[in-house]
Amino acid sequence: MEPMDTLRYDRWIEDALKSVVRKALTHCQEHGLPGDHHFYITFSTDHPDSILPESLRSQYPEEITIVIEHEYWDLEVTQDYFDIVLSFNDVKTPIHVPFEAITGFADPSVKFGLQFKMELMDDADEEDFDVDDDLEEDEPVLESSSPNGEDENKDNVVALDTFRKKK
Repeated sequence: MEPMDTLRYDRWIEDALKSVVRKALTHCQEHGLPGDHHFYITFSTDHPDSILPESLRSQYPEEITIVIEHEYWDLEVTQDYFDIVLSFNDVKTPIHVPFEAITGFADPSVKFGLQFKMELMDDADEEDFDVDDDLEEDEPVLESSSPNGEDENKDNVVALDTFRKKK
């Protein structure tokens, strides 16, 4: 268990985005793929809970992208993983994909895509990280509301780039 001295926004955001993938797959499980929708799902084949034939794992030792479109069977989606049978070289092949192992999701029919494995700040980066130093002069800053409850700075917003690690 990791110490609770930092809020892990990076993990929370990734979990929230993976719930979009889960919902898309659940919709597909219950109703099929509507219209021209189809999914490209990239996942880590070296994740300890990924299950696929050794022939595929040896061909794709780190990552594979599967396509869910016309020929798929037995899609089962749970909170933690999905199981599906896909055709590889005309052989029906069962695959088990934990959501934790997914590194990318795309539905090209609507030009939608997600990438996972966000860059995480390590402890050394956190020590050097000072929000005030990273602010540009013209960037607005979100300030707290006044004591009477009226927001004197309601036009100010937080620019997310302010909090991203600079390279």
